[in-house]
Amino acid sequence: MAYKYFPHTEADITEMLARIGVSTLDDLFSDVPECIRFRKEYNLPEAKSELEVRELFARLAGANKVLTCFAGAGVYDHYTPSVIPSIVQRSEFLTSYTPYQAEISQGTLHYIFEYQSMMSELTGMAISNASMYDGASATAEAVLMANAAAKKANRVLVSKTVEDRTLNVILTYAHFHGVEIDLIEATDGATDFADMNAKLEAGGVAGVVLQQPNKYGVVEDFTGVADACHAKKAMMIVNSVAADLALLRTPGEWGADIAVGDVQSLGVPMSFGGPYAGYMCCTEKLMRKLPGRIVGCTRDTEGRRCFVLTLQAREQHIRREKATSNICSNQSLMALWVTIYMSLMGKQGVKEAAQLSYDGAHYMQEQLLATGKFAPRFDRPFFNEFCVTYSGDVDALQRHLAENGILGGVKIDSNTIMFAVTEKRSKEEIDRVVELSKEI
Repeated sequence: MAYKYFPHTEADITEMLARIGVSTLDDLFSDVPECIRFRKEYNLPEAKSELEVRELFARLAGANKVLTCFAGAGVYDHYTPSVIPSIVQRSEFLTSYTPYQAEISQGTLHYIFEYQSMMSELTGMAISNASMYDGASATAEAVLMANAAAKKANRVLVSKTVEDRTLNVILTYAHFHGVEIDLIEATDGATDFADMNAKLEAGGVAGVVLQQPNKYGVVEDFTGVADACHAKKAMMIVNSVAADLALLRTPGEWGADIAVGDVQSLGVPMSFGGPYAGYMCCTEKLMRKLPGRIVGCTRDTEGRRCFVLTLQAREQHIRREKATSNICSNQSLMALWVTIYMSLMGKQGVKEAAQLSYDGAHYMQEQLLATGKFAPRFDRPFFNEFCVTYSGDVDALQRHLAENGILGGVKIDSNTIMFAVTEKRSKEEIDRVVELSKEI
């Protein structure tokens, strides 16, 4: 064989073809109409050595312009301890296989158990599953979960302050599961609770989805929302930026039934959009409705602490068409990543990172307002992300910042920018944005 890394020899292939009763590999595609089959030569480059491949990718990477990030909208430039990439590659953790066989999967089961424990504490909820694909799909799964638990309701209310990408995923899931989505109006950048209460009074509501902080960075006051939902037998679902819960009141403290969101803010690099992972936590009452896996801690026959998958009847691979979700395995690698992150940072470290992000954002807003070119878009409290209106051309400002090495926020509308600040942003970097904004 010319390529030593190919897993099958010619003899292997011949033996396999004979076993299934065909003569050539082309016979495997006999059901594909000839008119749509590609018969030309592939436009592939010549084989390269490892050194040449590394040089090629180095040139491609060199074409990227690395900017100092002041943009957020669901993805944030947080610090990643350098040891994490090494730890996640340890043999007891690194596997793509779902840990059904507990006796050979203790490493995977152990970190999932620790992940669940940490996420339960972070959200103030009783139960966490073993992570979801991302924050948006976790929120959509929570909608289906609320709908499945409701007996005489088929409508879920979603605040218009929920992030747009998350809302689109909810709408997609709901469409194919026959769930009606009703949007709650927003007033001055926050959920209109009068509108929410009116829609709850109309009846037939299985759940209410809110976001904290919301898509404008606003920290909303959910006082009384859980009581209003529960009075109408509806579930309260809260989507939160995971890292912010180190300082903000948790979904559990608000009385939420389900807490969801993305864990990207817990040290996961932005990586051009992924991979990330979603979290889903709930009350003990709902644990049998929770999609995905749950890992439990027990003792073996010799009394040693060990870990197992538990409540398996809730799994898609058991319940199949009766399951409320089809999630079975996912990128648990990212759950491992945030578990190591939280272990390394500790409670105090996670809180300090959140506090630095909060302080930096409030300092930046003050400095921008002082230029006279910006004004607050909403008169609301915020955490590490805020919206300001700009008196000039937003596009021109963002171009000027980019030309000077800065990703200058997210454009919300024709005259509004949303800036995000994390613990990685220094006072000098913030001051530079402010000075550059004066030049336009």
